[in-house]
Amino acid sequence: MRKQMAVSSEERSQRIYQCLFRPLSIAVVGASGDPLKPGGRVLKNILENGYSGILRPVNRKAAEILGIPVCSSIAALPETPDLAIVAIPATMVPAAVTELADRGTGATIILTSGFGEKDAAGKEIEEKMKGIADAAGMALIGPNCSGFLTAAYKGKFAGMIPKLPGGAVDFISGSGATVDYVMECAEGRGLSFGTVINLGNSAQMGVEDLVQLYDDNYGPDCARILLLYMEAIKKPRLLLHHAKSLANKGCVLVGIKSGATAAGSRAAASHTGAMATSDTAVQALFEKAGIIRVTGREALIDVACILRAARGRLTGKRLAIVTDAGGPGVMLADELARGGLELPPLAEKTRLELARILPPESSLANPIDALPSRTAEQIETILRILGEFEKGRLDTIAVLTGDSGLSDNAAIYRVIGEAIDKSPIPVLPMFSSLTSCRGKIDDFTRGGKVFFPDEVALGRALGLVARHAPPAEDQSVIQASHPGYDKENIGQALAGHHGTLDPQTVRRILLAAGFRLPEELVIQDENHLAEGCRCLGFPLAMKVIGPLHKTDVGGVRLGIKNPEEAIAAWEALMAIPEARGVLLQPMIDGLEVILGASREDDFGHLVMFGLGGIHIEVLKDVRFALAPLSGVEAKRLIDGIRGRALLDGVRGAEGMDTAVLVDFLVRLGRLVADFPEIGEIDLNPVKGFGDCLLAIDARIIIK
Repeated sequence: MRKQMAVSSEERSQRIYQCLFRPLSIAVVGASGDPLKPGGRVLKNILENGYSGILRPVNRKAAEILGIPVCSSIAALPETPDLAIVAIPATMVPAAVTELADRGTGATIILTSGFGEKDAAGKEIEEKMKGIADAAGMALIGPNCSGFLTAAYKGKFAGMIPKLPGGAVDFISGSGATVDYVMECAEGRGLSFGTVINLGNSAQMGVEDLVQLYDDNYGPDCARILLLYMEAIKKPRLLLHHAKSLANKGCVLVGIKSGATAAGSRAAASHTGAMATSDTAVQALFEKAGIIRVTGREALIDVACILRAARGRLTGKRLAIVTDAGGPGVMLADELARGGLELPPLAEKTRLELARILPPESSLANPIDALPSRTAEQIETILRILGEFEKGRLDTIAVLTGDSGLSDNAAIYRVIGEAIDKSPIPVLPMFSSLTSCRGKIDDFTRGGKVFFPDEVALGRALGLVARHAPPAEDQSVIQASHPGYDKENIGQALAGHHGTLDPQTVRRILLAAGFRLPEELVIQDENHLAEGCRCLGFPLAMKVIGPLHKTDVGGVRLGIKNPEEAIAAWEALMAIPEARGVLLQPMIDGLEVILGASREDDFGHLVMFGLGGIHIEVLKDVRFALAPLSGVEAKRLIDGIRGRALLDGVRGAEGMDTAVLVDFLVRLGRLVADFPEIGEIDLNPVKGFGDCLLAIDARIIIK
């Protein structure tokens, strides 16, 4: 086997990127003159779509295919190809991969199926081919994939080849069918693609690896919109790092993660562990990475169309609607309201200018109803007026128009297209007459413009884009030297422990991490109960020590007002199976919230925040984020719960200091990031008013 030369990771990344996306030479192993065979179709597509490099068909039985001289074998190739596209029977593929690796081929795309998607034996063969490719430093795509589309070549054998000029959007997918379904629909909407990648079985390189490759080689000629379709996330930290890096370079990522629903409840010892699911982890990962998450192909296209039409200028939530029919305008307005967007009233000067050009029956409010009699000149003037007088007050203009038969829709589409290019406010068009105006809409999209066929879908996608937050800056808010966070002490407290920690160890860890805790005493002998009550004073809370779920076994007594009640509570609590003592705490008044974290395999720890009491038990009003947390991410967690207003205080009641909650969440995220052996942790409840917030009860489980 060819010995791999020592190269840096940066050099290897550049080499693989060049071989996959801009190969100077391509060998089609299994080339054919039959366009109904994969090797024939891929060769034909490369030939007919402008590839300018060296193209070598490999076929042992033919001398010439489509006018190109054929090489009888890989060994007969006159040069080592940058890229090999393999379309031969499955039994012959491993030998071809070995031979290509020995030749020093930079990248190989295997179109052939019949491997890991078929059975365990096929999966084993995939692993062997991966080992061969890894040892040679060769990139391996597939097997069982439909190929690549890049600006340099169209190396795809199945499905469509987009006819629109590329460059607007790039797409990395783990599914070939999804690639084609998306492109079929997107091209009819005017959305053009630059690079389209299908990875098939991802024996060596998955979506995460291609995102890394894309990021490592990202430049000014790369698309500013990157779509992802994933059926599995095997390298979440790799995806997180490079998605954040791409976002910081100006690339917006939009992704589907399928197969993410939770199947049943989980067995976990904490509230956080029980409520976290694989889908929770995916959502938290996407949010931390700054990836806009959608659940289907239409939404993927809708969001991409918004980003394309707005050209990166969509930064706020204030919209104006221009419509020629009341119903669609109302439905869009409803969906915008559900998504948290605004339809602000128009300025008086704007309404006066609109009144000069529109009939008296028109609505000059927002939405603006220009009536079915609208003309191209009226639509053009409306958009110009909004651009002149509402700049700075509006973030987007949505134009909804159908085919009333009362004016020329082609002219209306033309002025809308001009406004998309010229308006200082992004313009998003919704065309409803897909049958009667199909040809006119096609003329519109051929000019490089996108449109939306449904006002509700437009509103839903606008909500996703408007709520999208860029990834928070990486920052270690709590450094090891930060007052109140004693990493060494925490490590000493954790040393040698496993399972559920005892209350004294939990208290030591939380104090060392800088959390505020109430006074407490552990009573293991009834003779010490009276003295403990005198030390803390009444009223008291008494909690059983031993059982994991104290509330479930009746192990909590609150509002103990005198020694007699304390003795009665002691006797009841110590009668509970596994009871080893009782914890005494003074009663604390105030609101209740829960903070927690649970480890989710390769994703790391999910940090949870929510309202306590009934809100966690019944309403499950919680939010999750991946640890560690910046202050910005902690604030998003707090602001994201449905009961957020309660934290500010309602009906004269005092609320909770948000800055203290942010500090607690950041400390918790740092704690579990520093000590990954913590499997589950709950601070439940954190209770109090204002900035006097205390972690009343806590549980830590080491796994």
